Amino acid sequence: MKRSPKNIILKTLKIIGITIGSILLLLFLIPLLFPGTIAEQVKKAANQKLDGELNFKETHLSFYKHFPSLTVSLDEFSLKGSAPYRNDTLVAAKEVAFGINLKRLIFDNQVSIDEIYLSDGQANIKVDEHGHANYNVYISNAPKTADTTESASIRLDRIEIKNVDLKYNDLSAKVAIDAKDFNYIGKGDLDKSIFDLTTKARIGSLDFAFDGETYLKNKVVNADLLTRINTNSLSFVFRQNNLKINKLPVKFIGKLNFLKDGYDIDIHVETQNSNLNDLFTAMPPAYVTWLEKTKVQGQTDVLFTFKGIYNASQNKKPDLGLAVNIRDGFIAYKDTPFPTSNIFLKFNTRMPSLNPDLLEIDMDSIHFNVGKDFLAGKLYSKGTKHINVNTDMKAKLDLEKLNRALGLEKVEIKGLLTTSIKAKGDYDAAQKLFPVTDGFLALQGGRLKTPYYPNPIDSIRINARIKNTTGNYKDLMVKVTPASFHFEGNPVFVAADLSNFEDLAYKVNAKGEIDVAKVYKVFRQEGLDVKGYIKADLFLQGKQSYATTGQYGKMNNKGTLVLRDITAKSQFFPKPFLIKEGLFRFDRDKMFFNDFKAGYGQSDFNLNGQLQNVINYVLNDKSVLSGNFALQSDFLNVNEFMAYNPDGVKTNNSKVNAKKTKPKEPTGVVVVPTNLNVSVVANAKKIDYDGLVLNDMSGKAMVKKGKIMLRNAGVGIIGSRMTLDGVYDDVSADKANFSLRYRAKDFDVNRAYREVKLFRDLMTSAEKAEGIIGVDYRLRGVLDQNMQPIMPSLKGDGVVTVKKVKIKGLKLFSAISKKTGSDGINDPDLSEVEINSNIKNNVITIDETLIKVALFRLKFKGQTNFAGQMNLRMRLGLPPFGLIGIPVVITGNKDNPKIKVFSKTGEEVPETEYKGTPAPVSPPTQSEPKPEPTATPAPITPRAKE
Repeated sequence: MKRSPKNIILKTLKIIGITIGSILLLLFLIPLLFPGTIAEQVKKAANQKLDGELNFKETHLSFYKHFPSLTVSLDEFSLKGSAPYRNDTLVAAKEVAFGINLKRLIFDNQVSIDEIYLSDGQANIKVDEHGHANYNVYISNAPKTADTTESASIRLDRIEIKNVDLKYNDLSAKVAIDAKDFNYIGKGDLDKSIFDLTTKARIGSLDFAFDGETYLKNKVVNADLLTRINTNSLSFVFRQNNLKINKLPVKFIGKLNFLKDGYDIDIHVETQNSNLNDLFTAMPPAYVTWLEKTKVQGQTDVLFTFKGIYNASQNKKPDLGLAVNIRDGFIAYKDTPFPTSNIFLKFNTRMPSLNPDLLEIDMDSIHFNVGKDFLAGKLYSKGTKHINVNTDMKAKLDLEKLNRALGLEKVEIKGLLTTSIKAKGDYDAAQKLFPVTDGFLALQGGRLKTPYYPNPIDSIRINARIKNTTGNYKDLMVKVTPASFHFEGNPVFVAADLSNFEDLAYKVNAKGEIDVAKVYKVFRQEGLDVKGYIKADLFLQGKQSYATTGQYGKMNNKGTLVLRDITAKSQFFPKPFLIKEGLFRFDRDKMFFNDFKAGYGQSDFNLNGQLQNVINYVLNDKSVLSGNFALQSDFLNVNEFMAYNPDGVKTNNSKVNAKKTKPKEPTGVVVVPTNLNVSVVANAKKIDYDGLVLNDMSGKAMVKKGKIMLRNAGVGIIGSRMTLDGVYDDVSADKANFSLRYRAKDFDVNRAYREVKLFRDLMTSAEKAEGIIGVDYRLRGVLDQNMQPIMPSLKGDGVVTVKKVKIKGLKLFSAISKKTGSDGINDPDLSEVEINSNIKNNVITIDETLIKVALFRLKFKGQTNFAGQMNLRMRLGLPPFGLIGIPVVITGNKDNPKIKVFSKTGEEVPETEYKGTPAPVSPPTQSEPKPEPTATPAPITPRAKE
């Protein structure tokens, strides 16, 4: 029987209805049939795959929230991070949902999670200084158990994130990212060791900062990415990645492989044929605000490359490159009548192996117009030490028009600038090479005003010319005729004519007054403070060879330079010097110091004297500066002069290459420049050296070839007067050699033991002594970074004179008295005894010495070290006249002496040999040095004010 079309249609609709009804029924029944099972298995799977504390309020099972996936939703979800951030929240969200594979659930009775949904939450990603991150919570290859294999698994094919605020703070890379309204869809089999991750992302507001500097602020980002990830070798291949930062389209391709000792990277980031306006939308916030008031047109290409292997142990670093091409550019700020037009720029720079010495800059062309004014030219340079340069630049600009065209509202710039410069060749100061050059620069009617100071630098005038016809120093000529400006009503004038830089012929005239603090405020920079006052009236004329050959009569250097409240920093010292006031006077090759009052930390100085060879010293870093001074001080704190630099290197000018960063407590030896030949007759009322107070110091110190030599210096110490001769030579920033002879008479031995660490180390047995002694000792050795002697390095010899000393309670004499039954030597009174000794390898060797104690005669010699260990041989002469003697050997240490009576066998005192190889230091002469004259240089009368 033939069915009618109507019946067929009804039957089909019936089958479709039953099917749809069954599906809808399953949508209701499955969550009812499996709620506890599914929720329990999801929790087990999460615990199996996540290494972090997971919490949620309650669960829901539904087909409708993420249809057609069956999803388990966890409300009020939170997950803490991995070590070292286990107590900090990694992810928190209103809801996290897991998509369940329906086929495996029905036919295999297995809960398989292949999707994750996260919405309305926060993610806080952190990386510490050592690279340890808090996001390492996913366990890719967790061990399978019978329970997890049969009941639940995670094979992620999709990750979807909606409306999440993401913060990324990487302390190791100094990178900070804040992404608000972050939306992300990622597809791929994330459980495989090698998989392709397809990503679509949108960020409503992105902030990016590097090393504390913000580069992106409130940027809208859209991304369409395809990345191949290999979790076994931890490598990423960026196959197809299209970004849009605000309006700027960017392509991003390349690879990143993490190696055992570094990484292998090949990154290309580029935008092609983009609008110049769109490029500015992707720049830091200041440009975006400026862009709102500015019309920008033109096309641009930008290419950034980073390629190579980074391996610190093999000194391998990637190559960095940047290329920028701008065409038909146009910038007009607030409808200015003088827009910047016809902007063309073709710029390319490379830094192979991230080495600044190999930096290459190729600006093939640059050009723009401001009305009829223009700037045009090209520039090529390679290197930073030996520089190869080729440039041709011309400009004729009204700076006020340019300022209005670019919209530099905060800065007022005026003046007519004309310049033309051509240069081609090599620059190398060591080889006295300079490019073949012909150029000039002229600025008329210049003016500069910034928001940091109410008054401008005005009436700026510059007329300068530079010329070199052969490429050698001897044919280089520089003329400034003249340069001048006005500031705060004070005119400043400088004119200079320089030629033949191999034997520099100079003629310089400078006159004017400058308040450094006020001028600095015009260019203010946060974190720095500069102040001071300078008044100059100088005329310098001559040749460099006049100084080197002693033709001082041909030099015409004269004038004065007044300084007040100047703060000066030097690479040689950790603290700044403050010149409270002082007058320089120039006369031929000499520079005189008149009544200089200065301070350094807690120390104060009053200085008079002169320097010679100043011009040659300034022009030639190998020349030596000579001089002599008289210095007066009420207080010197030597500890403040110690410089810290573990990488100090000895050079012609300095033994220190000071680091920019310093530890909290700087330490180091006093560093002495190598190109000084200066003598100082000094008088200081009080000196503090590592807690030791010295009084009324006087004497002569000489600085020569990086050494300090002290001759016939006297200083008050522990109530006595000590005479010193010595040599000091710093080997590096944390080590120095010294040689010293010190002589002192009639000082308190107990006070010396308590207050002088070196005496305490050398004379360990003086702890129980009271009375008056004298010393004449020669000592040399090595000082450590705290200016303390390295004991095994000490070598020396000398004599200690005991005039009147009483020793009480010393265990050595008590033990001898007890062993020999001689009560008279228990607490001996000693007088008129000379003890000769020498020091080497941490051991003090005492020559044979005779002591009269009551009716006894003691004769002893032997060794002791700085740890107090002893090996002494003694003969105790019995009364009368000591004709009969008892041999005694003393070993052990000062606190626990071991006495052997009628014995001649001792124990060797351990030596400690110094492993270092100190540079030779000439020891002071052993004969009494002749007193040197300490005359103060004659006072210098300053020139009368004009």
